[in-house]
Order: sequence, then structure tokens, then C-alpha cells
Amino acid sequence: MTREPVARGTPSTLLDPTDLYQRNGMIARTTPMAFVGSVRFLPTSSTDSTLVLVALSMPNRSLTFAGAGDRQEAAYTVITEARQGGAVIQRREARETVRVASFRETTRGDESVIFQQYMTLSPGDYELAVVVRDAGSARSGAYELPCSVPRLANSAVAAPVVAYEATPRTNADSLPNLIANPRATIVFGRDTIVPVYVEQAMSAGTASEAMLSVLSEDGNVLWSDTVALQSGIGIAGGLGQVPATRFGVGHFWVTTAPLNGAAPAVRVPLFISFGDEWGIAPLEEMLSYLRYFADASRLRALQDAAPEARASAWMTFWRETDPDPQTTEHEALRDYFRRLITVNERFREEGSAGWLTERGKVFITLGEPDQILEQGDVGIGNRGRLQVWQYLQHRTQFVFVDQSGFGRWRLTPASEAEFESIAIRVRRR
Repeated sequence: MTREPVARGTPSTLLDPTDLYQRNGMIARTTPMAFVGSVRFLPTSSTDSTLVLVALSMPNRSLTFAGAGDRQEAAYTVITEARQGGAVIQRREARETVRVASFRETTRGDESVIFQQYMTLSPGDYELAVVVRDAGSARSGAYELPCSVPRLANSAVAAPVVAYEATPRTNADSLPNLIANPRATIVFGRDTIVPVYVEQAMSAGTASEAMLSVLSEDGNVLWSDTVALQSGIGIAGGLGQVPATRFGVGHFWVTTAPLNGAAPAVRVPLFISFGDEWGIAPLEEMLSYLRYFADASRLRALQDAAPEARASAWMTFWRETDPDPQTTEHEALRDYFRRLITVNERFREEGSAGWLTERGKVFITLGEPDQILEQGDVGIGNRGRLQVWQYLQHRTQFVFVDQSGFGRWRLTPASEAEFESIAIRVRRR
């Protein structure tokens, strides 16, 4: 007997990963301004100070754009404060401008804007406050998190920085030349290599190596390799290349440690998702969310795969369901998750998230109906109301009945049978 994936209600960490990021010590807000960020620590020339990197990302649609010649332009301000005992120890304020070539780009929902701010702080415990303000409106967002700044003494390896690109610096008193990945998130099937920046505090200019590893969420080592560190003044740095194709979709840990074991390993999260706008979920929940996307045999192959074979199983699933392998994006999954968001907004019923209702499952599987017809008195409390959804592509219609009069819509038996027949064909695409 096959065990079906368990439904968990609204797929919050999949469609809104804010809580996931926050639980992993990251900066994350959704309203009134959406932004995500991380805090990383790097050595300086003195053990009495540590370089603190605050990296934020936000989608273009968080900002208010206006025409500026043949372009669209938006401005925003970021204020970063480190506090102790209510007193502001250090404050940074920066005003930035974003320019894009077309109005369409202003609606992007992916990680399209990246902001970085450096602070130098003494080791110790702080409260870090970040405020982001949109210059074109009254919107702003604030987030505070506890921040324990480490003392990076000689031979200590700093926590790795998941990056887009980086060049090792040659002097501990200079700023790193890197572009961080603030969400530490990559897209499965698109991003094959994950650059990871590694630094070690050094008192002598000797070459060294560090161990770079990827662990599963529960701590099992999935991959390890050494990273050659380029010697500089008071520092050694290097760029590791993590093979993303070795892992499936999910939450992982990236760790670094000195090879001589002089200091313990330090770790940061790494998330591998289906797209720029989506989060991740535990395997069982992810399979539940995909119940309307793929047939049972494909989901069983993912569920039954051994941990060491899970990445290969996800890659097979990706290839078999990708409608256009020539592009880097999986268009079918992109549209599917967008429909999940839509049904949660439009078809929620008492006690049920929108994606678990009968109207929700039809919408997620087949998309927006060509026409919706209402029959009967539409007032609340009137029983026996009908909704008829017409799908011209499938040359059919589905009838929903609200027997209670309070918005609990159910397919008629004939429509249920018709839907299941069509859904089987759609999921086998």
C-alpha cells in the first residue's frame, strides 16, 4: 500500500519563505516592504575588531519606479544600526538608486536588487536593526535580530559567504571584492555551481587550505572538498565551488573549518528551491504540494529515493516535466506555484486553505477557466447555489454546488469523475 503525502494546510514556507529565513537567523520581511538579508563576519587586522557584512536583497516590485528619460528609476534608503543596551554603537545610512530599461522590469518578483553595507564592530553581542525605506512612497520596513559578533583570532576560519562572485582580498584592512547572495538561495536545475567565499585570519603570510562541506538539514555530510586560500597581509582567502547538482531541493548547511582542526567548523544555511520567488519545504510537504502537478508514480520515485540518490531523482523529475529544456527556467513549475498563490487568495473556505478546496484543485490543475457562470441566489446563506466552470481547451465544464450556502463548494459526482479523467492526462504530460 502506497502512503500518500500528508497535507499540511497552507504551504507557507514554499510560497512565503519568510519564516524559514527568520528561523535560520536571517533578516526577512514581507510587508509593507519585502526584503531578505544575511549577516556575515570577516577578519580584520586586529582580533579586537570584526568586519560585519549586512547584505540585503529585494524585488523590483518592492520599490516605486518613475520614468526617467528612456528608463525607469527608483530610489531607496537603508539604515543599519548596531545597538547594545539600547545605545546605538554604530549607524550607517545609504541612499541607492535603481535603474531599469523597461516598465516590465519594475514588476519583477525575484532577487533583482542587492544592497551591501559593511560595519566594523568589537566582538560581542548586539541588536542589529535594519530599516529599508522606499523613496517614492511612504512604505518602509524594519527588522531587528540579535547579532553575536565573533572574535576571529589567528587561524580562525570565518563563516562562509554564499556569493554570486568574489575575488580574495590581499589585505585584512581592505574591503572584500564580493557580491553576496543575501538569501543564500539558488534555483534547482539552473544554478549548477555555488560560489562560496572563505577567509581565514592569518598572522603570517603563509598559504593554507580550509575544508568546505555541505551537510543535509539534519547534519549528514553530503560533500566535502578543500579550498586553497591565497595569502595576504593578515588574511588568507579563497573561493570554493559547490556542485549544486549533487543535492536535491531543500535546506542544507555549508560549513568551513581549518584543516589542522585548530578551530571548530562554522556553518551557514543554503537553500535550493524551484525558482527565484519560491522557498522550500520538507520533502513530505513538498510532495504534498506537488500532488496536482505530477502523477503518483513520479512523486513515489521522489519519496522512495534514498538520501544519496535524492538529487538524481529530483533531476529526473525536473527533466521529465520541463516543457522547454532549452530555457533555464521550468515554466510549468513556475506557473503551477503561481496558481497555488492565486487559489490561496481566492478560494479559501472555512477550515481549508484555498489549495486544498475542490475549486482550488481544479484551478491549480487546469488553470483559469474560460468562463464562470453563477446560478441561483448568490446571497450568503442561500443553499443550492451553482458555479459552472467552462474549459474550452478540454471541451468540458465542471459544476460546483454550495449546499450549505456558506461558500463550501463541492464538485457534483459527474463533474468529479470528469475532472479526475482529465487530471490524469494532464499530470502525465
